[in-house]
Amino acid sequence: MIEPVCCVADRRREKVHQNIKMDLSWKVKDVQMRAVINQKLIETGEKERLKELLRNKLIECGWRDQLKAHCKDVVRRKGIEHVTVDDLVAELTPKGRELVPDDVKKELLQRIKAFLAQQASI
Repeated sequence: MIEPVCCVADRRREKVHQNIKMDLSWKVKDVQMRAVINQKLIETGEKERLKELLRNKLIECGWRDQLKAHCKDVVRRKGIEHVTVDDLVAELTPKGRELVPDDVKKELLQRIKAFLAQQASI
């Protein structure tokens, strides 16, 4: 027996709604987990240590100078009278992320993983 089209459509619609609910549930859990991790990082002082490590690594590798030069280029290109802080943020943010060396990203990630492993064992 062939099902009416409306029944098939209803089942598909229900499946989509279930998937959306599951996706939202994961997103809520992800946000909650990030909040807990962030709180632990702050409480232990690890967040400040990681920020200081990142700051030093970025200066050592010349990232700061590269981004500063890019900023000057943007100002020259658009003209000092026509550039806004929002313009600079919009142009510098993706460039800044792109310029972070992979080894710096890996080291930071490794330190965060080690911190989480240590916290899990406490």
